[in-house]
Amino acid sequence: MHTLRWVRCFSFALLILAMAAPCLAGVSVSVSIAPPVLPVYEQPPCPGDGYIWTPGYWAYGPDGYFWVPGTWVTPPTVGLLWTPGYWGWSGGLYVWNAGYWGPHVGFYGGVNYGFGYVGRGYEGGYWRGRNFFYNRSVNNVRITNVHIYNRTVINNVGMNRASYNGGRGGINARPTREQERVARERHFGPTGMQMGHEHAAGGNRAFLASENHGRPAIAATARPGDFHGRGVVAARSSRAPYRRSEDRALSHQHNSARGMDRPTARQEARRNRFAQPERGSSRPESRGASPQSSAYRPESSRPQRSARERESHAGGGHDPRHH
Repeated sequence: MHTLRWVRCFSFALLILAMAAPCLAGVSVSVSIAPPVLPVYEQPPCPGDGYIWTPGYWAYGPDGYFWVPGTWVTPPTVGLLWTPGYWGWSGGLYVWNAGYWGPHVGFYGGVNYGFGYVGRGYEGGYWRGRNFFYNRSVNNVRITNVHIYNRTVINNVGMNRASYNGGRGGINARPTREQERVARERHFGPTGMQMGHEHAAGGNRAFLASENHGRPAIAATARPGDFHGRGVVAARSSRAPYRRSEDRALSHQHNSARGMDRPTARQEARRNRFAQPERGSSRPESRGASPQSSAYRPESSRPQRSARERESHAGGGHDPRHH
């Protein structure tokens, strides 16, 4: 009886240590051929306060690479930011490193996904307390009941559309010490909405690179899994055609989301309340400038600029923080 009690106490201690240990994004699949280049597309309007932009990416399934449209999502809880997943060259294979939620944005292969994800960190906004401040110079934010500011971001997204790190034609980037530190923080895996969004894309043959030749008709959506209506945006161009005959998977690994914490029931409840778009307005009046016109030009279509940054946001001259 004493031995059994000791074993139970020891097992419980191990469980506590495991829960406290930092969780990292795992590997989900390895492929012998590089993913297609990133398509060029505009960002659909932000649907409501508290939504975070998650850029589109090429995933891999039984029939080859398929596009997962960029979309606006709500985080598992207030204060978290999204680190996009990326393909990295390793041992002769292209290996997928899954994205995750955390208090800071970590390393995502140097891939320039646009809209604030310029290859390092995130220039699209920041949290202050329970409020998210949007950088409208890189985000399509037209609603008025949110916190906004404007900071110019020099972006070469139109110059290099490579979707992977390392290997021939890939991006040559390595994590900094700060990004290595961020990798050791506690992370949360994709939410159920994000996983459902990818699953829905994987079940539609129109998203396959072999069908759309790297130029998906649905490149981005306003909400996860919503592939119809005004919030759908098509790709505008792609630099290179994609050949299905080159697409061969060599090995599948464990589900990357298993290596990270899942949101608790309480966090899911908070997220669901937080996800409701603003209507009517029970919140304070907008502290930002007037909305942009419908002719939104994303950062991917803007020329490089070296002018001094213009900043304006609610409440005066606070300098936005960088992640």
